[in-house]
Amino acid sequence: MHPVLAHDAAQIDHILAQTLATAKQFLHDLPQRPVGVAPQSHQPSQLPSAGLGAEQTLEHFLARYSDTLTGSTGPRYWGFVTGGATPAALAGDWLVSTFDQNPSGTTETAAIRVENEAISMLRELFGLPTSFSGAFVSGATMANFVGLAIGRQWAAQQLNHDVARMGLYGLAPIPVLSGAPHSSIYKAMSMLGMGRQQLQTIALQPEREAVDIAALRQALQALSANQPAIVVANAGTVNSVDFDDLMAIAALKQEFNFWLHVDAAFGGFAACSPRFAHLVHGLEQADSLTIDAHKWLNVPYDSAMQFTRHSALQVEVFHNSAAYLSPIGENPGFFHRTPENSRRWRALPAWFTLMAYGSAGYQEMVERDCDLAQLLASHISDSPLFRLVAPVRMNVVCFTLAGNPDSTTIQAYLDAVRASGAVFMTATVYAGQPAIRAAFSNWRTTTADVGLAWQAMERVAIEHRA
Repeated sequence: MHPVLAHDAAQIDHILAQTLATAKQFLHDLPQRPVGVAPQSHQPSQLPSAGLGAEQTLEHFLARYSDTLTGSTGPRYWGFVTGGATPAALAGDWLVSTFDQNPSGTTETAAIRVENEAISMLRELFGLPTSFSGAFVSGATMANFVGLAIGRQWAAQQLNHDVARMGLYGLAPIPVLSGAPHSSIYKAMSMLGMGRQQLQTIALQPEREAVDIAALRQALQALSANQPAIVVANAGTVNSVDFDDLMAIAALKQEFNFWLHVDAAFGGFAACSPRFAHLVHGLEQADSLTIDAHKWLNVPYDSAMQFTRHSALQVEVFHNSAAYLSPIGENPGFFHRTPENSRRWRALPAWFTLMAYGSAGYQEMVERDCDLAQLLASHISDSPLFRLVAPVRMNVVCFTLAGNPDSTTIQAYLDAVRASGAVFMTATVYAGQPAIRAAFSNWRTTTADVGLAWQAMERVAIEHRA
């Protein structure tokens, strides 16, 4: 055995103690750690010959990179839609690396049972019937990929064509329709060979990001008779958390032949609260469904779930046949159902946090984040320095600076806010106007955090105005 490796093996308790101390210090310092930092460049490290050993490697890493680790897991990181990691999820994630299981087969590890239990609990959380099967994937992009892949298989079968076996050759483009699709839908279509340009965007309701049902009906009517299509509905758009009318879209299935995929990456968590559950009424009508875990479930990156009511079609697309793998059987392993053969045990942090805090814990988390978004919105509405550009439906505040700032002005403001270390937000464009997004999805965020962030936002806005 390499002598450095042998030394580390003998010192594993000490190495883990040092690692624990580093983790505890990071979490202790999190409230004071800058939420965002400016990008920095480094000369790449050279590969050592003999190796530094684990202890010196940890010291080298901290000396080189600790100042550029952001507080993105903390309460004032409002960029994108980013959760943190609950204490239980963090504990579960630590054990993922320790146990180092590969939850891809069917019987050889308890990891499979844990994933099935986690999926079952998530079905309960989101109000889905047991007819939905599910699996963990890396994020919403891959969950959308899986859902569209199954939808592509279904659509081709309507035309007596098996894409999984024969490819897309000789098959006409499959129509994909959506009102305000997330960018990952385009990416998934590109990876699936369906083509970004084949996505037909449908008119939205006035001053909304929700699809116009009449326009969607008209687009479906314009397709040739019995032409199968895929409709991508949105349950929580990134700018204004707007929701398509899922029941109205599902009702169109009585007239038209389409697969319904619902992108509910974070909006699906509306189901956790009686205050917001009406927004996802009809979620159970989806043929396939995307919900992220590293957003509002607050587990560490990377983690998401894909659900479908058509598990047989899913296996047709993703089954992996080899002499050393188990047969598909009645309960196909996850390597027959997802793009990955080798998979990180993403289900364990989810299982831990669901067991630890239950449905009541997630109801409180969702409602608190939404209340805090309303609090920030009230500050903005009362200030001459800012203006809201969209209603606050749940947990995202979409606003801009007073006047009509261009994107350069918006980004300069956000850079200055980031430099303050108090809060991190991201730029966007809403209804053609440059704007700012503040997304609340972290379990740590409190009223005090909104107060600290607001002070910095006001101060920087006044400085830029001067």
